[in-house]
Amino acid sequence: MSYNLPQLNWIRAFESSARHLSFTAAAKELHRTQTSISQQVRSLERHIGFQLFERLPHGLRLSDMGLAYLPAVRKTFEDLSVATAGLFGPVSDRPVIVRAPVSTAVLWLAPRLNVFSELYPDIDIRLYSALWADSLSADETDIDIRMGDGNWPGFTVALLGSETAIPVCSAQTLKTFGSFDHVSELAQRDLIHIMGFEDLWMRVLSTQDQPASTFENHGITVDTTLAAIELVAAGQGFAMIQKSLAQLPLRENKVVQAMDVEIDLPHAHYMTLPHSDKQTRSEVLLFRDWVVNAFRSDACPGE
Repeated sequence: MSYNLPQLNWIRAFESSARHLSFTAAAKELHRTQTSISQQVRSLERHIGFQLFERLPHGLRLSDMGLAYLPAVRKTFEDLSVATAGLFGPVSDRPVIVRAPVSTAVLWLAPRLNVFSELYPDIDIRLYSALWADSLSADETDIDIRMGDGNWPGFTVALLGSETAIPVCSAQTLKTFGSFDHVSELAQRDLIHIMGFEDLWMRVLSTQDQPASTFENHGITVDTTLAAIELVAAGQGFAMIQKSLAQLPLRENKVVQAMDVEIDLPHAHYMTLPHSDKQTRSEVLLFRDWVVNAFRSDACPGE
């Protein structure tokens, strides 16, 4: 089968020029002259019959067709980069710098990293756990996993998975109090609250048409899900925990689900990559795709 495709060097010139919005910067990256890059882009435009850039006095601006064409071009290069690195190993020996909230890092990511390491033993991962998203600069991070609403200007944002929350306690606590029929019964016990998610008990009450008056804001408040789980395991009370982060302690019988109730959370896990005029390294793309698939597998275990 023959493909009526433009020459690869024309497409590379377009992608680099679009990233930098400069023929000069693209020429420096691709070790060509500015004139050569400009001519290659012109050749591509003649081949496809559309103008891809608006030439400005100081730099470039993508045309509407250029904006439409660029995502497909970038995905093609990324797919080729990932396939090459996956088969033959990464070219760079730099570690992939990953940042995640401390509870996500400890309860979700760390237990799965051995799977990635078995698949790609030549890629080193450097994992930073951060309580707050701004504790490291974007320049220091290849991949940033965040919990929030997905609105982070200056980043390419991909939804990893929506989140729900479930009530958990220790097995001994559940044995002591017995089964619960209504959330209002839980709300009268010692509750553990997580900063940023203090409204979870109120939200779960509202799903069962329970009046807010049945809720008493008593108990212990902690700053991480990880700390909440440790308190629950020690028999200190009940906590509403993100279901994705509860799976490991549930499997280890560290905690049990207090009752069969689950609520949707307004926030979700996202992966962010900083906008950059540099090409994303193949090993970063491999890790990105692996994390996306891991979250998807958790959400759809039968697939």
